[in-house]
Amino acid sequence: MPARAKPLPADLLASGLIWQADRLASPVRQGWSTGFPVLDAELPGGGWPRDAIIELISDQPGIGELQLILPMLRLAPPTRWVAWVAPPFMPYAPALAAGGLDLAGLLLIRPHDHAQSIWATRQALASGACHAVALWSGRIDTAALRRLQLAAEASATPLFLYRPGSAARSPSPAALRLQLLARPDGLGVVILKRKGPITHKLLRLALPSRLRRSPTHDALDSLTPARAAPAGIYPRRH
Repeated sequence: MPARAKPLPADLLASGLIWQADRLASPVRQGWSTGFPVLDAELPGGGWPRDAIIELISDQPGIGELQLILPMLRLAPPTRWVAWVAPPFMPYAPALAAGGLDLAGLLLIRPHDHAQSIWATRQALASGACHAVALWSGRIDTAALRRLQLAAEASATPLFLYRPGSAARSPSPAALRLQLLARPDGLGVVILKRKGPITHKLLRLALPSRLRRSPTHDALDSLTPARAAPAGIYPRRH
């Protein structure tokens, strides 16, 4: 007879270093609408997961990656924050305000290093005070991803994790992984991972024309000088 498997130590389970497969069997909750019907129709729960990591993968900034989550962020109640951790450039407040985001509820966190970024993200999730959290990370290990996933689940707070294109080749415990592609008519989205059947078809999302500045850069995401209105959310790097 095969030997009985030993139970896992409770401290390992609590730390988040061990991912439990029975999480896949949990029922899908109604999600937050993305604001894009064609994307909602492809997502379990009809929108963004309310308690999970959502990976947004792209090598090209300024293609609409912020407009993609803006409809959901606009739903934040006055008593809850929208936290952004380690954005690669300084956000351009006038463009965000024009996009309908309440700037009084935007919490911008700019840590000094990667370890502080992960710590700050976990604290923002665990606080229970955030409508959503967004983290920009060029490198993140599996253990950190698992801990962030557990924090998102425990607080029922979605974490939008922006990662470079190379991350698409790495495994991840994220419930949802999207590849973002620049398109002349808006934003292209390929679902790399979701709960349910696999699909790799290209979804074409039309971005609001009043926020688009050019075929490949929109007024929220473009890398243009902050003082050259109506520019983008990020100033130019020098």
